[in-house]
Amino acid sequence: MKQARFTESQIVAILKQQDSGQTVTQITRQHGISEATFYNWRAKYGGMQVSEVKRLKELEDENRRLKKMYAELSLQNEIIKEALGKKVVRPAQRREVVRWMVDYKQISQRKACHWVGLSRNAVAEPAAIRDKDKALCCRIEQLARRHKQWGVLKIYRRLRKQGELVNHKRVRRLYKKLGLSLRRKTKKRLPEAVRKPLPKATACNQCWSLDFTSDHLTRGRKFRTLNVVDDYNRQALGIEVDYSLPAQRVTRLLDRLVEQYGKPERLRSDNGPEFISKALQDWCLDKEVSLHWIEPGKPTQNAYIERFNGTFRREVLDAHIFTSIRQVRQIVAGWLVEYNTERPHQALKFMTPVEYRQAA
Repeated sequence: MKQARFTESQIVAILKQQDSGQTVTQITRQHGISEATFYNWRAKYGGMQVSEVKRLKELEDENRRLKKMYAELSLQNEIIKEALGKKVVRPAQRREVVRWMVDYKQISQRKACHWVGLSRNAVAEPAAIRDKDKALCCRIEQLARRHKQWGVLKIYRRLRKQGELVNHKRVRRLYKKLGLSLRRKTKKRLPEAVRKPLPKATACNQCWSLDFTSDHLTRGRKFRTLNVVDDYNRQALGIEVDYSLPAQRVTRLLDRLVEQYGKPERLRSDNGPEFISKALQDWCLDKEVSLHWIEPGKPTQNAYIERFNGTFRREVLDAHIFTSIRQVRQIVAGWLVEYNTERPHQALKFMTPVEYRQAA
């Protein structure tokens, strides 16, 4: 639209020059306008003051704005009635409605998202993965499928230990783009209780934790595993696997571990029959090792081995179908080496248990 040479206030001032005695010819020559333009101005603004002209301009602008708003609301109401034949709740349904508005009704994406109540980021198509990132994406997916509970930080540390020179921001970007983000766990409301801090070991062989886990073979026979963990560097010292693990098998495993790693100062376990047996108490008395039992029904007092048991069950027992005890021992032995030498631990400054022991 062509911009006017004179504002309404200037036009009113020009018209008032006639009241001061100037002729129309003099006024039109002074301002470079035609006499027809002067008479048109006088028909429209004659007798008005500057304040009245400003008020008229404001009313015209307000009227124009209201007309535009009414047109938009009418269009919005018409399109939404046509689009929303039924209740739309899910984000996928909202995205379909936005695409329909943009493609068939020629509505801008910004307006369509605003009308439907959806963020524009939810409609935008994800950027394609570049060719140079495809190999890294494959490695990230492999680690995420193998370790289903690992987040982006552990995957990044594992990639660096495998020799992949990659920035953590790049790994995080590809991790999110692949849709591998873990669901956030909601905290459960627990009754208030007096919390006792778990004694923290300050050196290797200061405290070993013991506990049992169990599973079944395909033919239904049950087997057990005896797990021993060093509380200081989280190292799984040994895992004994068999159908039955009485107290004598417990002491035999401990003898083998003492020869390999040295004697511990203290053993921590629950109140299972194998751990409160006379055979284990005699072994501790003979080796001058103190035996500490947690309170019944309070597994948090043995939290280190409980956390290890959860990882062991998730990545080994629940992830495989066992047909024989020999197969169980082979898989457990391979996983034990990987856990101690390749798996980074956040509590150990993202070092493996063996690296942390060597750095101590």
